[in-house]
Amino acid sequence: MRKFFLLAALLIPLALFSQVGYVQEGNASFYGDEFEGRLTASGERYSHLKATCAHVSIPFGSLVKITNLENNKSAIARVNDRGPFVPDRIIDVSKSVAERLGMINKGVVKVRIEVVDNQGNSLNQIGVNTKQETPTNKESDKSVEQLNEEKNTDKNGGDVELFSVEVTKTSSHGFYIQLGSYKEQNNLFDFLYEAKKKTGKETCINVVLANNERLFKVLIGPFSNRSDAEKTRQSLLEDYPGCFIIKI
Repeated sequence: MRKFFLLAALLIPLALFSQVGYVQEGNASFYGDEFEGRLTASGERYSHLKATCAHVSIPFGSLVKITNLENNKSAIARVNDRGPFVPDRIIDVSKSVAERLGMINKGVVKVRIEVVDNQGNSLNQIGVNTKQETPTNKESDKSVEQLNEEKNTDKNGGDVELFSVEVTKTSSHGFYIQLGSYKEQNNLFDFLYEAKKKTGKETCINVVLANNERLFKVLIGPFSNRSDAEKTRQSLLEDYPGCFIIKI
């Protein structure tokens, strides 16, 4: 299976896409229980007890204040994943954050998000109160307090990971399934490796330029027709709920 992969794009320096004070309004959703323990885009494993969230461009490690505009409840979460890849949503939050925001019953709510730190500072350093209004249990309270101590650590305890990369540029046309997309290269190879193991298919990268920013789309394919692509997509929904078909 041929792959298209712009290797040079992987060597560019990482940039900050959102600064402190950045504000955005839109819909928020939360992670389902099936995501427990899965690898996030930052390399961490998702835990519903941690106050974390996913955003398409805010840098990993940034702290974001999320306010439910329907009840005015707020919570602070740390960005450690990319998403949501749904047109009408701007952020996914962990289940414990969703509970504090009072959005469990509704599932999707209108929120305002504000970046309060993007330098890896603790909540105390930036003067944010870590007290949450509606803790559900002691473990949830503890997980919020531990935001001051959580760091991006090597999930393999410092072991070196080596990836064998075959780079082939191709212009194959057809139907592809997009598993995810990233604006940063952090743990991109991990995602490709996991995707290949789960799908049993070769993965490829489509690097596109959007608003003067590089976007890395993780695809599998091509499929000769939409019907075959849809059958494969259905089989992937458990591991990749947001995957969808594109035509190139």
